[in-house]
Amino acid sequence: MQETNRTEYKEKLTKEVDIEKEVIAFLNYHLGGELIIGIDKNGKVVGVTDTDDVMLRVKDRLKTNIQPSCLGLFDISIIEQEEKKLVKITIASGSEKPYFKKKYGMSEKGSFIRIGTASEPMPQKTIDTLYASRTRNTISKIVSPKQNLQFEQLHIYYQAKDKNLNSHFGNTLELTTEDNKWNYAGYLLSDVNNISIKVAKYSGIDRVELIETNEYGYTSLIKACKQVLDKLELENKTIAKITAKDRQEKRLWDARALREAIINAFVHNDFSREVPPKFEIFSDRIEITSTGSLVDGLSENEFFEGFSIPRNKELIRIFKDLDLVEQLGSGIPRILSTYSRDCFKFTDNFLRITLPATEQVTEQVTEQVTQLIKNLNKELNRSELMELVGVKHREHFRTAYLNPAIELGFVELTIPDKPTSSKQKYRLTEKGKNYKK
Repeated sequence: MQETNRTEYKEKLTKEVDIEKEVIAFLNYHLGGELIIGIDKNGKVVGVTDTDDVMLRVKDRLKTNIQPSCLGLFDISIIEQEEKKLVKITIASGSEKPYFKKKYGMSEKGSFIRIGTASEPMPQKTIDTLYASRTRNTISKIVSPKQNLQFEQLHIYYQAKDKNLNSHFGNTLELTTEDNKWNYAGYLLSDVNNISIKVAKYSGIDRVELIETNEYGYTSLIKACKQVLDKLELENKTIAKITAKDRQEKRLWDARALREAIINAFVHNDFSREVPPKFEIFSDRIEITSTGSLVDGLSENEFFEGFSIPRNKELIRIFKDLDLVEQLGSGIPRILSTYSRDCFKFTDNFLRITLPATEQVTEQVTEQVTQLIKNLNKELNRSELMELVGVKHREHFRTAYLNPAIELGFVELTIPDKPTSSKQKYRLTEKGKNYKK
């Protein structure tokens, strides 16, 4: 195995092995990278004896020795090759370049960049240019509009994962500014804020007729995210396909992809603009819109391939602590395993993911039901419907035409509470009108 521009090998972890240098180079590199411990310089797999110890020491060194903080920008995991255990560190490209060794500051001795398969000192001119253009309007640098924040909900979520937050959690989780004030990330995660998260539901395929709206904001972003997940889980109904052989069931949206799209909208939303993500349910799709398009330095192709430059590393770190986020850059590939790239739309200021609902299978719709739908233009009673399709046998009409159309959701009763009413009539639903088109 050979090292590449995105892969670095280390035989073992010792004080002399400069993992900080390699991680800094990947943080400053626009594609990020991977550092694998347990492979020597010739590409031979030698393995790691005490993986837990190595993982703890790596995390401590990266947390202590690198600035700006790289927490939330790396994952540490155990992998196996040739029946030997290795420690893999996945590093995302950072948004606060240049990253550097705390000991040496922003100098050529402290800053590095990946060039080919090597980590080279960063020229001072490049360091100065990067620092001048560094993103300053991040939620970690914006002071919270309120300082008397409470975090009871956040404590509860951590305790549920057998993790306790001590009195210094604000600094540990990077929820404070350099002068020890709560930042905007802290504001978003506090028990009470002014961020409204809406889930809207429409009767058809456009925004003309709003039939339901739910608001989950003004609370911890974690709680709001869980509420949205629960709501859309309820909306993700199971539909049935009846074939000659069996009954096949499938949900309206792939559950895994839907979950990833929801969480991505929360953790990658540009909250510095004070515009939250939006969730809209239509008869044929779900649209999830987040503020902020691609992060600077990330192309569309890199986005789809799973490269990641986290916009809100403080949020990602906490969502990961609470098992809402797994590995860096894994969300988009999971969505693409079910849906195509065409589901993503990038504009200058927004990213929208559109997940089409599972289509009602045309094999279910018989010729009789189709005939009824195509001819039904207004509210009619049963006799009028029978005359419309040219059927005289009442029971045949009920079993072959009317009941299947109602069961498939194409036709509805005008008096649903009294199905046997003498005044009962029937009309097309929105789904029936769409099918008719």
